[in-house]
Amino acid sequence: MAPGDLEQVLKSLPSDKWAAGRLLTGSSDNEDAAVLVVPSGKAIVQTVDFFTPIVNDPYKFGQIAAANSLSDVYAMGGEPWCAMNIVCFPGKSGRLDVLEGILRGGADKTAEAGAALAGGHSVEDSEVKFGLSVTGLVDPHSFARNRGLTPGLCLIATKALGTGILATAIKGEWEGADELEEILFQSAGRLNKYPGQLIARLKLKAATDITGFGLGGHLLEMLEASGVAALLHAGAVNILPQALDLADQGLVPAGSVANRQHRQADFAADPQVDPLLVDLIFDAQTSGGMILAVPPALVAEAMSFLLDKGEIAAVIGETLPYAADAPRLRIMP
Repeated sequence: MAPGDLEQVLKSLPSDKWAAGRLLTGSSDNEDAAVLVVPSGKAIVQTVDFFTPIVNDPYKFGQIAAANSLSDVYAMGGEPWCAMNIVCFPGKSGRLDVLEGILRGGADKTAEAGAALAGGHSVEDSEVKFGLSVTGLVDPHSFARNRGLTPGLCLIATKALGTGILATAIKGEWEGADELEEILFQSAGRLNKYPGQLIARLKLKAATDITGFGLGGHLLEMLEASGVAALLHAGAVNILPQALDLADQGLVPAGSVANRQHRQADFAADPQVDPLLVDLIFDAQTSGGMILAVPPALVAEAMSFLLDKGEIAAVIGETLPYAADAPRLRIMP
């Protein structure tokens, strides 16, 4: 992008209260890289994600994209430490106030997460894209991963499903799109901070965030990596307002349909389960919640912690021993 335009936008962003003590150099001195201070005894979690807008409001999009990028750190029980912007923007035809809104949303969400914003990179592109490269810190002896499941664990899911379906309706300017955008933002714009804290607090061994492969796809990844199976109770899964009705009207995005079809041989849904609920279970999420694998003795403490923090959370299933002659995932009413 043109240096003058970028300089103008960056000057409008708030100062970073987390930079002191974490960054020995940074973007304020026009450095090409940042030198970080890493606390002793910590391991680094490194992740990156960016995507095109799923809402119309630039500021909300910036927050959603940042929250989504930060989630991979939280899913391991880590703490976001610093982040760098990744932005693609049509510099010659795009409005700078739109870019400012996106970057301000990202900066505010990064600050809310307690991470320093260490700089970034911009590319002129015909299509807007935004996200973060995030560096987090985690206890190297205690963190969650996909392959940490064992039989007999309870599965807790946070947030409600349906962001892919709502985003499709918003993009198609469906009736009530403004209301749908606010519903989507309130969910996707929320950090997974407290589920991440719970992972560290209870020393959970297995967790993942729910994003593009949907709840069903990401759960199956965990099951395969761990060599176990699971029972999922479809009726216990939280669904965003209007998502089920929109799915019934045919607004299931192609990516969600592909998720379900790709995993057709790996799951079996009871005939009593509404097929629309199965669609929601495989709906491609943006900045979705988490799947947390919790020992039964700790479920009450886990649910109390999450609900006290204002999270939407539910026990949705349990892990089982894997049998080669049975589906990896069974979806029951």
